[in-house]
Amino acid sequence: MSYTDMQNKKIHQGRNIKRFREMLGIKQEALAFELGDDWNQKKISLLEQKEMVESDILTQVAQILKVPVEAIENFDEEQAVNIISNTFTSNDTSTLNAINVQPTFNPLDKMVELYERMLEQQREMIEKLEKLIEKK
Repeated sequence: MSYTDMQNKKIHQGRNIKRFREMLGIKQEALAFELGDDWNQKKISLLEQKEMVESDILTQVAQILKVPVEAIENFDEEQAVNIISNTFTSNDTSTLNAINVQPTFNPLDKMVELYERMLEQQREMIEKLEKLIEKK
């Protein structure tokens, strides 16, 4: 699809209402309740199927969803996904290293360190004992 095709593509306002409603975790019944007594779940479902929504209804829905009217009028999911997929790169290997930490402990090295510490303690003990013997 070329750039000019993207400009001529119609934006489905009803589908956009549905997307924003679902992103916000609002059920059709709740939206109908907020719109007033003459609204029900079925009517919201029909509204979400309309390609073009009346401006007064669009304004009410935008206020309830707390999104700008322009967001519902102009949101194009294909362009948003295209922008995200074309601009997201993760060259940060520290993230991967932090997630996949698999430290390697060589038990032989640990045993050698332990043995060296024990030898050092033994030397210190021998020195103390020799000093005690010399004093007597």
